[in-house]
Amino acid sequence: MTNLVSCKVLIVGAGPGGYVAAIRAGQLGLDTVIVEGDRAGGTCLIRGCIPSKALIHAASRFEEINAHTGDGKLGILVPQPAQLDMPKLIDWKDSIVARLSSGVEALLKKNKVKQIKGWANFSDAKNCTVDTAEGVVSIKAEHVILATGSTATELPFLPYSENVISSTQALDQNELPNHLVVIGAGYIGLEMGIAYRKLGAKVTFIEGMDSIVPLFDKELTKPVTTWLKKHNVDIEYSARAQSVVDHGTGEGATLTYTDKKGIEHSIHGDKILVTVGRRPNTQGYGLENMCVDMNGAFVKVDKQCRTAMKNVWAIGDLVGEPMLAHKASAQGEMVAEIISGLKREFNPTVIPAVCFTEPELVGVGITAAEAKLQGTETLVGKFPFAAIGKALAMEAGNDGGFVRITARKDNHVVIGIHAVGAHVAELSNQFATAIEMGARLEDLANTIHVHPTLGEATMEAAMSTLGHAIHM
Repeated sequence: MTNLVSCKVLIVGAGPGGYVAAIRAGQLGLDTVIVEGDRAGGTCLIRGCIPSKALIHAASRFEEINAHTGDGKLGILVPQPAQLDMPKLIDWKDSIVARLSSGVEALLKKNKVKQIKGWANFSDAKNCTVDTAEGVVSIKAEHVILATGSTATELPFLPYSENVISSTQALDQNELPNHLVVIGAGYIGLEMGIAYRKLGAKVTFIEGMDSIVPLFDKELTKPVTTWLKKHNVDIEYSARAQSVVDHGTGEGATLTYTDKKGIEHSIHGDKILVTVGRRPNTQGYGLENMCVDMNGAFVKVDKQCRTAMKNVWAIGDLVGEPMLAHKASAQGEMVAEIISGLKREFNPTVIPAVCFTEPELVGVGITAAEAKLQGTETLVGKFPFAAIGKALAMEAGNDGGFVRITARKDNHVVIGIHAVGAHVAELSNQFATAIEMGARLEDLANTIHVHPTLGEATMEAAMSTLGHAIHM
């Protein structure tokens, strides 16, 4: 027998966009239902941001411990190398994911959001059915928020198999591969490849561009490429993957690719990790029955995340770049507030981007080159972490890292802050706040920063842009 449910707001997908929209809708007193076929948390929490950062942390800890073997380091001597237990590492990572997912479900319950486990299939814009373990549920809603997220792109000539894996599978390997071949040196590939290198695997990148992480310029990525070279990580630039042969259990796979001259090569790896981007989840939900317009592969929305169909909204990865969890969350919160009657639109000055490489990369706002294309004259200054006491005291000042600030020449308004270095991800929110609030160089230079902290580099970079850095 079909169970009938009616609600004010139906949200499809409990990722960082969907669950935030649901919680905010619940706070605002809206009768809300959220449908999710997996655990609450979505790609970011379950098979992306959080588990990857847990793996990166464990890999860094493993590398740090082993740095104290031999003659020791910092006066600390570890008598023998640390041993890696991959199954226990994965279990620990999974425990973090489970804890956070349970926390999200508890928050949904606290805010009186009805949770239905299953996959929604729409017959029209406001009606869908969900096959659940208890039977079919038919849902009729006044408003629908589509938050179905994205999935790793699978190349037709490199189908996933036992030894050809996606980033999701890379987070669940119970055995460390001797040789990991990574197709794509973007942020996902680099984060995974660097983590596996720290754990002891040989890593090779096959990259189609002539540089790593094209989101960041070469001045920023130079410390990362230096780390890769120092750790014997090979990168084949301007290369194109052609085909793969999976040899089965324990035998790895052989990848065929062409180099920048078009010459064909073969490389064998225990695992071939494919990280060539993500695609929006638009199939299997009946979107074709909802009369929403598309913008290429994405659902087309306006500045309030409205689709072409009245009272149908779309947020997060489903609506296009940047495909970032914090963008989805901001859109989800906004849509819930608009439905409740508040006046909102999605028009952020900046959306910060972070890459958890070694060292970390942060980009907030635009660069001088991008400003020039817009006809804007700029002032640019930077300050190295090598001149920051806290960085040196925590072994974070010798990796080539720095903070770089770009400001308008005419009025000194800051339009971009970029950084590379250990732990710079933790500075990204300060960068975003400064630009979002229209800070000028003088504001950053004259704000007293705590000593000793890594954040002093922001103040010094602003001073440098003005021509009077103190410690350089």
